[in-house]
Amino acid sequence: MLKGKADKTNLPSRHVTQGPARAPHRSYYYAMGLDEEDIAQPFIGVATCWNEAAPCNISLNRQAQAVKLGVKAASGTPREFTTITVTDGIAMGHEGMRSSLASRDAIADTVELTMRGHCYDAIVGLAGCDKSLPGMMMAMVRLNTPSVFMYGGSIMPGRFEGRDVTVQDVFEAVGRHQAGANSDEELRALEKVACPSAGACGGQFTANTMACVSEAIGLALMNSAGAPAPYESRDQYAQASGEAVMNLLEKNIRARDIVTRKSLENAARIVACTGGSTNAGLHLPAIAHEAGIDFDLFDVCDIFHDTPYFVDLKPGGQFVAKDLYEVGGVPVVMKELRKAGLIHEDCMTASGRTMGEELDLIEGEADGKVIYPAANPITKTGGVVGLKGNLAPEGAIVKVAGMSEEEQVFTGPARVFECEEDAFEAVKARGYKEGEVLVIRNEGPSGGPGMREMLATTAALSGQGMGKKVALITDGRFSGATRGFCVGHVGPEAAHAGPIGLLQDGDVITINAITGELTVDLTDEELNTRKDNWKGPRETIYASGALWKYAQLVGGARLGAVTHPGAKHEKHIYMDL
Repeated sequence: MLKGKADKTNLPSRHVTQGPARAPHRSYYYAMGLDEEDIAQPFIGVATCWNEAAPCNISLNRQAQAVKLGVKAASGTPREFTTITVTDGIAMGHEGMRSSLASRDAIADTVELTMRGHCYDAIVGLAGCDKSLPGMMMAMVRLNTPSVFMYGGSIMPGRFEGRDVTVQDVFEAVGRHQAGANSDEELRALEKVACPSAGACGGQFTANTMACVSEAIGLALMNSAGAPAPYESRDQYAQASGEAVMNLLEKNIRARDIVTRKSLENAARIVACTGGSTNAGLHLPAIAHEAGIDFDLFDVCDIFHDTPYFVDLKPGGQFVAKDLYEVGGVPVVMKELRKAGLIHEDCMTASGRTMGEELDLIEGEADGKVIYPAANPITKTGGVVGLKGNLAPEGAIVKVAGMSEEEQVFTGPARVFECEEDAFEAVKARGYKEGEVLVIRNEGPSGGPGMREMLATTAALSGQGMGKKVALITDGRFSGATRGFCVGHVGPEAAHAGPIGLLQDGDVITINAITGELTVDLTDEELNTRKDNWKGPRETIYASGALWKYAQLVGGARLGAVTHPGAKHEKHIYMDL
C-alpha cells in the first residue's frame, strides 16, 4: 500500500474517518498528531497486556513500539491500546487465583469492545502471561479481522548453586521448607535469583505452551515466540509482525482463514510433543468456539494420545524456553512433526504463506538433546493425556511428561477436601497418607468460581517428596508448572452435581493414564442414590461483582469454559459491518 492511498471502502475505519459527518471524529485524530495521510490509511489496533503486575508483561509496552514502526513502514496507522492481565504466579495460592481464568474472557471482551468502538481494521496483539495469550487469540478469531499475534517472550533462567532454576523451584522449595529440609536463609537466597529478567515463566508452563500454539496455529510469525523477553532480536519480530498484518489486510486474509480445524490440530500436536500445559486443553476449545468449530477436550486429547513426546522441557524434563530457542525453536519441532506425518501443511499462516511453505524455509534440525527426533521420541505418546470414566463423564486431563508407565496407573482411597485451602493445610500438616488420592472439589469454573490452579498444593507435595506417592484430582486446574500425578478439569464439576461432588472419604479411585480412564469403585445405583441426596452446590462468598457474573455465564471445562454462544450463533461479522 502507498502512504495515504489505501482504499477504505470496505474497511471498518471508514466509519470514523471518511465523509463530512466524520469531521468531529477526525478532529480527535488531529489532536493526537495524526495528519490527513495518517487518517486516510487503515487503522491497526496494537493491543498489549502491558502492566506492572509481573515480569511477564513488563516488556510488552516497549515491544509494541517496534510493532508500530512495522505498521507505519507498510503504510498503516497504528493505534496502541492496553487491556488487563492477571498474572497467575502472583495470583497463585490465594483468593486472587479466582480472577485468573475469568481474566481470559475479560481480555477477549475488552479487546473486542475496543476494536469495535474505534473501528480498527486489523490487529497485532502482544501478550505475556498465561491467560492473556488465549484471550488475545480468542478476540482475533471472534472479530475475524486480519490478525497477527506476538508473544512477549520468556524469562531467562535463574542460577542457584550452579544450576538453572525457575519459579517452579521456588514453589517446590516452599514444600521442602515446610518439611524442614531447607532453612529460611536458603529459601530467601533462592527466591532472590529465580526470576532474573523480564519475561514469562521459563519452563513449558502455560505461557510458553500457548506461545508455541500461536506459531503452530498460524497466528504468529514463525520463530517469533522463541527469543527470551530481554533479547533485542524480539524487536525485529515485532516490526515484522506490524508489516505482516498489513500484508494480511491487503490480501484480506482473516483470523478464521488461519484458525481452522486443521490448524487447531497442529496446535494440539505442539502441546503434546513438548509436554505442554494441561491448560491448553481448556484454551484450544475456547479458541475453536470463537470460530464456530467443534473441537472439545476429547478432540484435543485424541490428538495428544497419538502424538510422540520428544521435546525435553521443564517441568517434566530438563530444559527451558531459552534452550529450545537456541536449538531452533518451534519451527524445528514442527519440522519433526512433519517428518512423522503429523502436520497439516496446507494451513495458512500470518506470513501469508502456508505452514508447509514456511517449514520449507527452515534449515535447522533436531539437536537430539532438547529436541529429540520424532522417530526416536522420549515417549511414544504425548506428554498430556485425556481421561474419561464414571468419575469424569465429561472428561479430565493429566500431564504425564517425564513419568514412567508404572507411574501412570494409580489406585487408592479418596481423601476429600472441599476447597484448595483445606487441601493445602492438610498437606502442610502432613494430614494425608501415602497411597491416597487427594480430591479437591468445588474449584470448577462455576463453583469456584474461577477454576483455580493448584500449584501451591502440588508443589508442596513435590517438595515433601510425596509427588509420586499420592495422586490428586480436582474440578479445578493445575499450573503448567505442576508435576506429579495430578488430574484436572474433572467434569461435570461438583457445582453441577458431577460425580466428583458425590465422593466420600475412602471411595476407591483408579487413574489409568495408559488406557485413559478415571473411575471410582461405585455402582451406578450408588452414584444415583448419592446424587438424589446431594444438597446442592457449595455456597461461595462471591454473590456480586465480576466473579458472580462469570459464574452465571461460564460453561463446562470440556468446551473450554466459555462465556458466550460463540460463532455458530453470530448474525454478523465485525469486518463486514
